[in-house]
Amino acid sequence: MADLQDELHTTAEAVELDHPALEDEFEPDLLDAPDDLEVPDDLEAGGELEPADADADADAAGDLLAHAHALLAAHPVADGYSGLPWALRHLPWYDLELGESAIDTDMPRLREGHVGALFWSLHLPEGLVGERAVGATLEQLDLVKTVVEAHPEGLRMAYSGAQATDARNCGRVAVLLGPAGAAALDDSLGILRALHTLGLRVLTLSGVSWAGENGLTRFGEEVVREMNRLGVLADLSGASDPTVRRVLTVSKAPVLFTRSASRALRPHPANLPDDVLAELGAGKGLCLVPLTAAQTGPSVRDVADHLDHVRAIAGPECVGLSGTYDSGAAHPQDLPDATGYPRLVAELLHRGWSESNVALLTWGNVQRVLRGADFTARARSRREPSTAKIAKLDG
Repeated sequence: MADLQDELHTTAEAVELDHPALEDEFEPDLLDAPDDLEVPDDLEAGGELEPADADADADAAGDLLAHAHALLAAHPVADGYSGLPWALRHLPWYDLELGESAIDTDMPRLREGHVGALFWSLHLPEGLVGERAVGATLEQLDLVKTVVEAHPEGLRMAYSGAQATDARNCGRVAVLLGPAGAAALDDSLGILRALHTLGLRVLTLSGVSWAGENGLTRFGEEVVREMNRLGVLADLSGASDPTVRRVLTVSKAPVLFTRSASRALRPHPANLPDDVLAELGAGKGLCLVPLTAAQTGPSVRDVADHLDHVRAIAGPECVGLSGTYDSGAAHPQDLPDATGYPRLVAELLHRGWSESNVALLTWGNVQRVLRGADFTARARSRREPSTAKIAKLDG
C-alpha cells in the first residue's frame, strides 16, 4: 500500500473563526447617542452608564446557555459527519484524550459540547477508484478501530442504535463507521457485504456509474436492496436529483442526507429543495444539517434558520445535526468545533423550540433511523445474498 500512501493527499484544515461568548455584555457607545438623550447626573459627574436592560439581556442569555447545557447532558448530540479519520492519518502523533490543536476534534471538546455519538466519515479524495478506493477505505476502517482502541476511556465502537446508547450511558462517545463512498464497492456486492461485516453502516450513493446523474441503474437498485438486507443506510448528500428520488422509492429503510441544508435559504448544490424535504419527511428519513459556512451561512442564526426550515417542511422527526468538523470546510462563527453545540441549542430555545424537539434533533432522530435500518434488515433476513453483477444488469 506504499504507493497508495504517497498518492493520498491532505485535505484542507477547517477554518476556525473567533467567536464571542453568548453571555458577553453590550456596552453602548455614547458618541452614537441621539442629541436628545437625557444623561443622568452621575454620568455628567464622570460616572458610567450601565443600562438595566443590558444586564437583563445578559442574564437571559446566560440562563438559556445553562438550560442548553442541562438539556444536552440528558440528550447529547449524535453528530452525523466527522472527517477525523482522514485528518488523523496525516498527523505523526496524536492524543485525543489530552487534546489536539492541529485538528477540530478531541475528547475535551467533545465532552464540552456534549457529543454522545459521532459518525466517522470514510470518504476519499476524488479520483480514487477501483482497487485503490477499496484499499484506502479498508485502511481508514483499520485506522478508526486503532484510534478507538487507543482511547478506551473516551471512545467506543458502536454498530447499532442500542450500542450507541450503551456507550453514552457508560460515559463514552459512540463511534459509528460511515459514510463511505460508493466507489469503495468497486461495483461488487460481495465487497459491500465485507465492509458491512467490518462495521460499515452508511454508504453515500454518488460518483459511480450505477448512481450518477441519470439516477439508479438496475444494478444500483440491487445495491440499495442489498443495503436494506444488511442494515446499511443510504446517504444521499451530493447525489443527483434522479438518484435521490429513485432511492426514496426503492429503499424500504429510512435514508440519510448526512450533509444537506435548505436550498430555499441557500442555493448550494448539496442542499435540498422543499419538495425533496417534504418527500423525505413522508418517508421518515433524516436530513442532517451541516455546520458549514458555505451551506448554511456565517453565523449561528443562519444555521438555526436552516434547522427551522427543515423542521417546518420535513417535520421535527426528520432533522438532525452534522458538524462536518475536520472535513476541510469553513464553519460559522461561534461554531468552530463541537464546543459550539450549546450555543446553537441556546439559540433554538430562544426561538421557542420545545425540549422534546431539541431532544429529537440532537439524539432521538439518529436513534430512530439506526433502529429503522436494523428493523428492515431483520424483516428481510430470509432474503438470500444477492449475486447480481453489474455487467449482467447494466451491460
